[in-house]
Amino acid sequence: MRGLEKLEPVNRETTPGVIAAQIRARIMDGTFPPGSQLGEAQLASRLGVSRGPVREALQRLIQEGLLVGRRNRGVFVISLDEDDIADVYLARGVIEREAARILVRQADAEALDRLEETVDRMTEAARKGEWPALADFDLQFHEVLVGSSGSKRLQRMYGTLLVETRVCLSALESAYPVHERLAREHGNILAAMRRGDEQGTLDLLEAHLRDALEDLVNNSKNDPG
Repeated sequence: MRGLEKLEPVNRETTPGVIAAQIRARIMDGTFPPGSQLGEAQLASRLGVSRGPVREALQRLIQEGLLVGRRNRGVFVISLDEDDIADVYLARGVIEREAARILVRQADAEALDRLEETVDRMTEAARKGEWPALADFDLQFHEVLVGSSGSKRLQRMYGTLLVETRVCLSALESAYPVHERLAREHGNILAAMRRGDEQGTLDLLEAHLRDALEDLVNNSKNDPG
């Protein structure tokens, strides 16, 4: 099974939650791509634990919707179809709009500065044509946005959506022929937030998510695979 070399051995006392976190991270960074099979025995051997904790970790990820169990076939990383992608972005919009509203009203200068640092890195990555870094900074911007809301529940709900979004973004490079557009959209959102323009922020955020969804859906339709 490809990608095992990126997993780190863990202590036998390590909880299934830590094992799940490692696998989740490898799904998020594309080491385990959509549709790939995860073997319980191979994972247990690589991680240095018995199969029991691995089985429980896999079940947790199935419950999160990141893996799917198929009778008599095994466990696989999810592959998102058009309806799944639309649902991910619907849920993201609900959470991110509320987080943005909170942040604009709080005028949290430190959070806005962190967002600006991320936009600067996005712009540099776009200029260099470094798509993986650009995608990472894209997610980082939205993670900081939600994280700065101060709502633990919004953050918790957003966690799985981030991983699912990363699965989506693995197919998005060809959908963004001009990478500067992605950085520019985030810069415009940040500028509206700094002005304290709540409605402008929400409008720009909604347009950005709508554009990303359209690009992803169009890309999936044009993908011969």
